Amino acid sequence: MRIYKILPRGEWAAAQRAGRFEGSAVDHADGYIHFSTAAQAGETARRHFAGIADLVVLEVEADDLGPALRWEPSRGGDLFPHLYEALEVRWVRAVHEAPLGPHGVPRVPA
Repeated sequence: MRIYKILPRGEWAAAQRAGRFEGSAVDHADGYIHFSTAAQAGETARRHFAGIADLVVLEVEADDLGPALRWEPSRGGDLFPHLYEALEVRWVRAVHEAPLGPHGVPRVPA
């Protein structure tokens, strides 16, 4: 199963230079890197990234992350993937553009 991380392009560029993504500010505050499933990514974009330009969406195979990936209840009781370690750049299978669409909501992969 593929999971997705929405983040500013600059944070992804820094991660590429470092070889790993340590997380965004909200990830640091919560103690894990937030991911969404394909079904959850659109609502995540709407709730947390509306009006923010120059975003990318990282696509990662959940099985590559091993036991550091935990599925935990969040919004509405849905299980969300949370990564309790840094994301190694080599685990990113694809990087997608997330241009702002209607109402300033970033468009994420379907």
